[in-house]
Amino acid sequence: MELEKPLFAFWYGSLSAVSLPLGALLGLWLRPSNKWTSSLMAFGAGALLAALTLELVAGGLKLAGFWPLGGGCVLGAALFMLLDRLLNSKGGFLRKRSTAAKHLSDQKLKQYSDMLKRLSGIGLFRSLPPEEMCAVVEFTHPFSVKNGEVIFNEGDPGDRLYIIETGAVEVDSGQARRKVAELGAGEAFGEMALISGDPRSARVSAVKDVSGWTIAREDFERLLADNPGLKQEVSRLYVRRLDGLFGPEGSGAEAAKWAKLARAHINVSSLVPSESELKAESEKHSGAAFAIWLGILLDGIPESLVIGASMLHSSAVSMTLIAGVFLANFPEALSSSVGMSKQGSSRSKIIWMWTSLMLMTGIGAFLGNLVFIGLPHGLFVFVEGMAAGAMLAMIAETMLPEATEQGGPAVGMMTVLGFLAAIFVNSLAH
Repeated sequence: MELEKPLFAFWYGSLSAVSLPLGALLGLWLRPSNKWTSSLMAFGAGALLAALTLELVAGGLKLAGFWPLGGGCVLGAALFMLLDRLLNSKGGFLRKRSTAAKHLSDQKLKQYSDMLKRLSGIGLFRSLPPEEMCAVVEFTHPFSVKNGEVIFNEGDPGDRLYIIETGAVEVDSGQARRKVAELGAGEAFGEMALISGDPRSARVSAVKDVSGWTIAREDFERLLADNPGLKQEVSRLYVRRLDGLFGPEGSGAEAAKWAKLARAHINVSSLVPSESELKAESEKHSGAAFAIWLGILLDGIPESLVIGASMLHSSAVSMTLIAGVFLANFPEALSSSVGMSKQGSSRSKIIWMWTSLMLMTGIGAFLGNLVFIGLPHGLFVFVEGMAAGAMLAMIAETMLPEATEQGGPAVGMMTVLGFLAAIFVNSLAH
C-alpha cells in the first residue's frame, strides 16, 4: 500500500493544528482579554469561510455539480448539530464561553416556559396581560420542604405565593384541623397574599417532599410600582375576587394560549447568564473534561478529513485550506485554555489536551487521504460537502457567537480581514 501521500496528509493536518497547542500556550501566558480573543475568533472564522468557499465549494461544484455538494452540506450540518447536542448534554458545552452561555440561556428559557405553564393554571395570573406576566417570572425563587414540615400556619403573615413543582401539600384549618384540600404538582397556593397581605386563613404542610417556586409580595409590589397598567389590572382582579366573581376556572385551551402568548414576551436579555452563573455551571460539570475534549475534537474532525481528501485530486495540498484551519484553530485554543484554567485544569493537562487534538487532526487527515481513494467523483464531492456543511455549522454555532459576544464593533471588520487573508494566500499560488 502506497503511504507516501497519507503521511504527507498527516504532516499537513498536524501543521494546520499546531496552532492549537501554540494558542493554548500563549493564552495561558498572556491571559488576553475577551475582546482580543473575540476579535481573533472573528478573523479565524472569516479565514475558514474563505477557505471553504475557494477549496471545497468551488472545487466540488466544478468536479460534480451542485446536488452532491448541496446534499452533503445539509447532511454534514445535521450530523454535526446532532452530535454537538449530544456532547453538550454531557458537559461538552463548556469547551467555549459561547456554547456555555447558550446552554445556560436555553435552560433559563425552558425554566421560564415551564413557569408560565404553571402560572397559566392560576386564575389570578391568567387574567393579567401576558406581556406583563413575563416580568413576574424573573422574580421567582426556588423553595423546598421535607415531608411533614409546615410551610405556614393559620394567622401567619401573607407574604408570598407558592407554586408546586414536585410533591404535594395539605391545606387544613380550624382547631380541629379540618382538611380543606390537597394540592400537587403544577398547583399554587397563597396567591392573594401578593395583593392583600392578609394573614393566612389556613395551615399548609407538606405531605410529600415538595420543591417549587415562590414569589415574594415585595417583589410583586415592586413590579406594580414600575407598571401602572399592571397595578390597575390587579386592583380590578382583587375587587372581582372579593365579589366572588373570579376564580381559577378556565379551560385548558385558554391556559395554554395564555402561556404561549406570555412566552413570546420573555425578555431575551434576561436569559444571558452572568459570570457567576457560568462559573457555577463549570464547577458543577468539573468531571466533564472528556466530553469537552470530544466536543473540541468534533469541531476539528471535518477539517482534518477534508485536508487529507483534498490531496487526492490535486498534485499539491491547498495552502489556503491549511491557512484557514490554522487561523481558525489558534483563537479557539487561546480562549478555551483560559477558561479551562479558571475551571481548575492544570497547565500540563491543558497543553497535553491541545497537543493530542493536534495529533488527532493529523490522523484524521491521514485517514481522509487513505479512505477516500478511488471514490467516484459524485460520492467524493458528497463526502466533501458533508465536511463543508459540518464546518459551516461549527462556524455559525460556536465561532461567530463567541466572537460577537465580546468583540464589539470590531467583529465585522476582523471577519472581513480574515476572509481576505485566506484569499491572499490563495492568490499566491496563481
